[in-house]
Amino acid sequence: MPSNEQRRQAAKRKLERQLARRQERAKRRRIWGVSLTVAVVVAVVGLVYWLANLGPESSEAATDDTAPTEDTATGETTDGACAYVENPDETPPKDPGLPEDPAETPSSGTVKVAVKTSQGTIPLTLDRAKAPCTVQSMAHLVEQTYFDGTKCHRLTSSDALKVLQCGDPNGDGTGGPGYTVPDELPTNLADAEGGQGAKVYPRGTLAMANAGPETGGSQFFMVYGDSMLPPNYSVFGTVDKPGLAVLDKIAEGGITPGNSPDDGEPKLPVNIESATIAG
Repeated sequence: MPSNEQRRQAAKRKLERQLARRQERAKRRRIWGVSLTVAVVVAVVGLVYWLANLGPESSEAATDDTAPTEDTATGETTDGACAYVENPDETPPKDPGLPEDPAETPSSGTVKVAVKTSQGTIPLTLDRAKAPCTVQSMAHLVEQTYFDGTKCHRLTSSDALKVLQCGDPNGDGTGGPGYTVPDELPTNLADAEGGQGAKVYPRGTLAMANAGPETGGSQFFMVYGDSMLPPNYSVFGTVDKPGLAVLDKIAEGGITPGNSPDDGEPKLPVNIESATIAG
């Protein structure tokens, strides 16, 4: 857990980042205003009046889902298509900053990531077509060495759920990167037996953990055995075959019971030594 001094420093950095963004927005608005003035000079009188009253916050922009928004209770939002939302309540020990968020998010191709753990290397394939905003965020976190030095804090082994969960900088299921990622929920999972809306997350699935709608961040889970869940978790890739062998070893090592006998920390410590873009 971070110390009080670390929390203060993280809060200070967050405030400085927010102030810098506000200054940049103000600068963009001033530039916009100058450009608008030049256009107004050569416009007709009626158009001058309309533009002067419209201002930089037009009604059209307000209805655009990709338009930037001002500060809210949940923090600032990035300007691009993914609209990552800053979470001021989170102060990760290692602040990765917000991901780049272009107007058009890459939605094809894959990103290979090698997650080197104390139990072996787990190769992952991130699929942009399945969840482009999620992959963009996860690649950013890998590039910022955000996962290095963290641990996989949760292992489950029930009949319905067989996953290893990682990505929390606090190591207890409470932490995140300081921002949230929009949901990109799966639509092609098979129905689970018994109905009630559950779907099968098959062995080898790589998906985001969350605490409810639009709360994904950095925590992810790897499925080592077919699991039944509601389709509320963004699927963004797969665990490659050598990684499944590592997951099987971890699962066979057993669980230190936490919430239940089949849900807790893995008995074999799974510490992420490094996560790197492999190609």
